[in-house]
Parts: sequence; structure tokens; C-alpha cells
Amino acid sequence: MNYQTFEPHPDLSALVKFYWTLQVPFDPNNEKQKIIPDGCIEMTFNLKDKIKRYVSEDDYLLHPNAMIMGQRTKSYFIEPVGDVDSFAICFYPYGFANFVGSSLQELVDIETPLETLFGKAAADTLEEKIIHAANTQERIAVIEEFLLDRLNQNTTIENLVMTTVDALMETNGNTPINQILKDNLKQRRKLERDFRKQIGISPKQLGKVLRLHTALKMILNEEESLTNIAYESECFDQAHFVKDFKEFIGTTPKEFLGNKHMELSTLFYK
Repeated sequence: MNYQTFEPHPDLSALVKFYWTLQVPFDPNNEKQKIIPDGCIEMTFNLKDKIKRYVSEDDYLLHPNAMIMGQRTKSYFIEPVGDVDSFAICFYPYGFANFVGSSLQELVDIETPLETLFGKAAADTLEEKIIHAANTQERIAVIEEFLLDRLNQNTTIENLVMTTVDALMETNGNTPINQILKDNLKQRRKLERDFRKQIGISPKQLGKVLRLHTALKMILNEEESLTNIAYESECFDQAHFVKDFKEFIGTTPKEFLGNKHMELSTLFYK
């Protein structure tokens, strides 16, 4: 597997976290790979063969070649049917809302073809340019021209939404929402509505994703003991942390390490 990341242009750096590429030669012995939510929305282009996304043990859907992967509330399995060559844009939690007018709640836990959001003509033109670009740098230039042209100057991310996302990201999901809102119930209801529209999921869901994502990186890098990781994730004890981890990822922290189905996630998050 060859995975690389690239920095965005400064004009997009507040909205785009990074670009990434992934090349994986086909191997009939490859295992399904589990993808774990990270709190971001991605625009992805498959430049070679199709990729399956499993909806049950045996049933699957084929990813569109050019798509938006909405916020995820649960882990899921994918499996390539041939060679993998992918180029993708990873947006910050409130980044993608600046390029579309629809509610991002409609994109949660699904893959949406680009033409659904940008129209067939624009989506087809963009996909053709990405496919025929000579290298990654040309693809980045193509997508940045598209994003800067699509940047909706009339889209205003609610200040409270941005403040909440920033607070959650700065503390790895550990800032209590009540602390941000100062127990203002009316304001909380508005935040919930605006958050689902402009982020896709609730503040509580994003906080949980960020906490477990951070814990996962610490486990992969063997930075702390499970007890310390549980404490830093604001769980009552190690048992609660292991329970939350297994519910979200499908394995215990110890089972995650070295798991053949987690090789891709290990690559992404390490």
C-alpha cells in the first residue's frame, strides 16, 4: 500500500485538511478492510477498479467512481475488486458546507455521486480532468480550481457551529457542549439543528468520533497505556473505554493491533 498526503493551497487551508492518494496493487488474498469514522467529509475519485462497500456480511454496494463520502456514525468494510488508485480531498468538519447548498445530514453514512450535488455536466467535466491529469500535482491544481470556483461566498457557517467544532477539535472531543453553551437550552436546540445541517451529525456524535479517533492514534503509536488513554478520553475507567471502543470500531483495543482487517485504517491513522 502506498498512502501519501498533500497540503492544500493557503486560500483553502481553513476548509481542506489535506489531499491524499492511495495505490494498492490487486492481490486475490487481500482481506476486507474496515474504515473507521474520523469526523471529516471526503471527496474521492477512484482512478482504476471499483471498490465494494459492504452493507452486511455478504451484500455490498459498488462505490461511485467520483463521490462524496459523508460523515460516518459507524465503521464499515470495503474491498477492492482490482487495482486501487485513489485521489481524495479531506475536508475539515465545517469545510464542505462552503461548497454546497444542501443539508449535510442527507449525506451521512452514504456515498453520494458528485453529479447529485454539483450537476452532471460539472461533475463529468471534473472527473475527466482528474482522470486525465498527468500526476498528483496536476490533480490538486484541477480540484483547487474547482473548489475556489465553487466556494459559495453567500454560505455562512453559523458562528456557534464553528466555535463548537474548534473547541471539540482543540480538545480531541472532550469539551462538554454545556460548557460551550453555558447551559442555554434554547441555544442548544438551535446548535443541534445548525450542526446537523452544516456538519451532518450532532455535536455529541462528533465529539465521540474525535475522542475515539485520538485514542486510536495513541494506541497505534503506543504512546500510553490503555488506562491512561481511557482517562484522556474522559471515560470513567478502562472497562468503559474498551466498551465504547468495541461498540464504535468492532474490536477491543488489543484486538485492533495487528488485525488483518485493520491494515488500511492503521495506515490512515498512524
